[in-house]
Amino acid sequence: MSRLTDQHLVLRALGLMSGTSLDGVDAAAIETDGQQIFDFGPSEYQPYMPDERAILSEALGQWSGAQVRAAQAVIEQVHQELIGRFEPCDLIGFHGQTLAHAPRDQGTLQVGDGAALAKSVGTPVVWDFRSEDVAKGGEGAPLACFYHFACAHWMGANEPLAFLNLGGVGNITWIDPTAQAPEDPGALLAFDTGPANAPINDAMQARFGMPFDRDGAIAATGVVNDDVVADFLTSRYFEQKPPKSLDRNAFAQAAGRVRHLSDADAIATLTEFVAVSVARGMSHCPTPPRQVLVTGGGRHNPVLMARLCVHLDCAVRPVEDAGLDGDMLEAQAFAYLAVRVTRNLPTSCPGTTGVPSPVGGGTLSTP
Repeated sequence: MSRLTDQHLVLRALGLMSGTSLDGVDAAAIETDGQQIFDFGPSEYQPYMPDERAILSEALGQWSGAQVRAAQAVIEQVHQELIGRFEPCDLIGFHGQTLAHAPRDQGTLQVGDGAALAKSVGTPVVWDFRSEDVAKGGEGAPLACFYHFACAHWMGANEPLAFLNLGGVGNITWIDPTAQAPEDPGALLAFDTGPANAPINDAMQARFGMPFDRDGAIAATGVVNDDVVADFLTSRYFEQKPPKSLDRNAFAQAAGRVRHLSDADAIATLTEFVAVSVARGMSHCPTPPRQVLVTGGGRHNPVLMARLCVHLDCAVRPVEDAGLDGDMLEAQAFAYLAVRVTRNLPTSCPGTTGVPSPVGGGTLSTP
């Protein structure tokens, strides 16, 4: 598994990610020394069953109590099952499930006991990636940015570009690929742009009993209500300068804004919310990116992708166009960050979370 390359120890790490869309768990293996990407390994996806998704949904926004304990039990069981599908690896990066995120107030909560997971699967586990960043004054999010930087170097990029992740919440990583390290001043700027799939998925569940708008089919039949969109854009969040991050339910009022609209118009308008919030976020980038590479479930929505093309003044492409796997990029990111933790390398910096100086988050638990 592990090997030496140019005196750097290259590890085969497995990353696991359960996002705020609550669709399921992604798992992906990569080979890395925590700086370069040497190879991509196998990947798997395990969707949550309806009863599991219901338990997780009920725990969102909770910090303790029976609902949180029930959610933790689901997370640990599903992750353990998924790990069992892979060949043994050197290290596991375990993100857990974010239930609540209020970095300037109560902190951040990701359920899932990495120490228990390490014991059950017999492999070292790096987990609790966000707490140290928050404790030192950072937002604790987004965290995939350092991996995006490594991907830009793997691609051979030489001009500013951006990765846009459209999960439950949208987040962007602006990258200067001429920088040598992700923690270098000016190398990265990252922040949450606004809501992404979460309000669309919630509305689809409430109105249609469906978990998401497959292929944007419902949005494609609706008409965007421009007045509602204009009202949505009055939120002070969009004017706030980075660093900034969001809880999944930070824009829960989005559902109320479209309550009076027909089903199709509501989904079309919520989809437009995502595109316009990304466009507003682009105004914070140091220089315009030459391209935006879209990752996460939102890139499968052709209506959303088309609206991004309308609102952004650059090429908008799924990350697959650059040879990357947009379904597994975040899982790969936590494999990459896990290796960085074992090498005492930073996992966040002022440009990504607003932490005063580069910090290495994550706890290493051995079997």
